Amino acid sequence: MSIRVGILGYGNLGRGVECAIKQNDDMELVAVFTRRNPSDLSILTKDVKVCSINDVEEWKDKIDVMVLCGGSATDLPKQTPEYASMFNVIDSFDTHAKIPEHFQNVDKAAKAGGNVAIISSGWDPGMFSLNRLYASAVLPQGNDYTFWGKGVSQGHSDAIRRIDGVKDARQYTVPVEAALESVRHGENPELSTRQKHTRECYVVLEEGADAQKIEEEIKTMPNYFADYDTTVYFISEEELQRNHSGIPHGGFVLRSGKTGWNNENSHLIEYSLKLDSNPEFTASVIVAYARAVYRLAQEGQSGCKTVFDIAPAYLSAMSNEELREKML
Repeated sequence: MSIRVGILGYGNLGRGVECAIKQNDDMELVAVFTRRNPSDLSILTKDVKVCSINDVEEWKDKIDVMVLCGGSATDLPKQTPEYASMFNVIDSFDTHAKIPEHFQNVDKAAKAGGNVAIISSGWDPGMFSLNRLYASAVLPQGNDYTFWGKGVSQGHSDAIRRIDGVKDARQYTVPVEAALESVRHGENPELSTRQKHTRECYVVLEEGADAQKIEEEIKTMPNYFADYDTTVYFISEEELQRNHSGIPHGGFVLRSGKTGWNNENSHLIEYSLKLDSNPEFTASVIVAYARAVYRLAQEGQSGCKTVFDIAPAYLSAMSNEELREKML
């Protein structure tokens, strides 16, 4: 029997989840829920119903796992607890500082509904989190480093687009190569925010806009650019669409550590991602963990989990016997 999956929210991430479901033979998409007019939404999967988010409760017994594809700023803090009381759910909540609070809210709702929820699945938090945990457990004497990029930051790009006079923009987060190489060489540097990443902004101006004023406003924007070395490029709309229409991303997690009686031997663990599509890769991680949600629910578990709580075997469509034969 296929795992019956619902998608709530159909933006870049929702479409990515739909594509990932197609690649997993033990899953089927049964419905997509939207805040828009359902008749205005065209999805990729034929014969799957598009429904209003207002009708979601009617599907309580028809969906095994609901994938929540809203944003972390305002959608998921409300939606994940709300829908965890009705369904087994999974989200990609990525506001790191607020994960403990989000976990508590979702755990209470999921337990009250007798459901399983997994929060903060994706690549960071998610795959990067696992690699930080594994590496620090293996090398307790050491230092963690995380570098993001080169990749498009959707939130920072949106912040630039909100400036008066900006027609469109893309912002890339770029690791500082010298800092990355220092870590790789086992130098264990102490790095400030500015020393780890730079920011590159590609901006299309409205006609008559003051480029110098906009550049200054970008570079001094608190919480976004003020703490980074930031370069602003003004380009045409055609060049933006031609060279910057994708949503690539990636990064590195490193652990530099020591072993031996007197810490005489050095080791480096490095995990890296190079992604053509940030939302599609995030969606692929989510769908693997949706399988774990289903399996935990089948065992009668309830409450909220994170990637730290899930055994790797729960992610794979293979049986335990196949995993031991092919993967171990």
